Amino acid sequence: MTSPAEYRPARRVEGKPSVIVTRRLLPETESRMRELFDATLNADDHVMSRDELVAAMQTADVIVPTVTDRIDAEMIALAGPQLGLIANFGAGTDHIALSAARARKIIVTNTPGVFTDDTADMTIALIISVARRLNYGGRTLRADKWEGWAPSTMLGHRLSGKTLGIIGMGRIGQAVAWRARAFGLNVVYHTRHRLPQAQETMFGARFEPDLDRLVAEADILTLHCPASPETQHIIDARRIALMKPDAYLVNTARGNLVEEEALIAALVEGRIGGAGLDVFEHEPQVDPRLIAHHNVAILPRMGSATFEGRMASGDKVIANIRFWADGHRPPDQVLEGLV
Repeated sequence: MTSPAEYRPARRVEGKPSVIVTRRLLPETESRMRELFDATLNADDHVMSRDELVAAMQTADVIVPTVTDRIDAEMIALAGPQLGLIANFGAGTDHIALSAARARKIIVTNTPGVFTDDTADMTIALIISVARRLNYGGRTLRADKWEGWAPSTMLGHRLSGKTLGIIGMGRIGQAVAWRARAFGLNVVYHTRHRLPQAQETMFGARFEPDLDRLVAEADILTLHCPASPETQHIIDARRIALMKPDAYLVNTARGNLVEEEALIAALVEGRIGGAGLDVFEHEPQVDPRLIAHHNVAILPRMGSATFEGRMASGDKVIANIRFWADGHRPPDQVLEGLV
């Protein structure tokens, strides 16, 4: 684990720090940034190119990236000596080369906790959608193919009594487990560090140390672990083959947790019941076979898309920049050993 002392700012910024924001944020957040900082904003909300990001890192004191901006070690090596802070908008930092930033004594911050409830709500929405075939029903109506109610059509599965397998029991996984109780789901979870017994009792959750056994047991499998080399394709062809033939896979975490080609093959061949997806392996490209499948509930990365969450994230970014500019350690500094 890296010592927090290694991350302490080397200097206090005199005057307003130069801040470049890579994507369009809420108007209230942008207005506050203009007041407090020498802020350059992204007026047309385009995804900045690699060259644009490097140029920003060569001129600004602070860069505010989002999940759409991959900042690798080579880019950090090209950063100007004035760059002292990468104030990420969002909790995930797998798109930033943290070791390279540390080597350059560039602090990285994030905005943890602000999207927990939003993402958990979206997870439950996708679980309901895929289990009750809401996507299929909506498509049938829009295609003008509904012929009226019938006792043997549009059938899905009730949630009560089913087993929900949660992979990753951090903030979001716990929030999903709490919500799952209201639907009568039996919660089983797998995570690196088992929760205390009091928390397991509160969530009505059972720990399963064997991930393969959890995958095979779950009627619904939902992913809430961070992206890392260890979790890349944590749900691969072998584990998909362990799933029940009528089980559902839900992913609101990161697209590269799932071997997408293997998932598509299982869906097309009818080896699993369906999927609820808010993230994809090759974003922003989405495989047309996922879009076309009759029981894939699919969304364009909307898990954190609430006014409240985006506002709170902006507030955290501003606070982190202000702490850093004043010569203090930012409250949401990312310590590499804790990611």
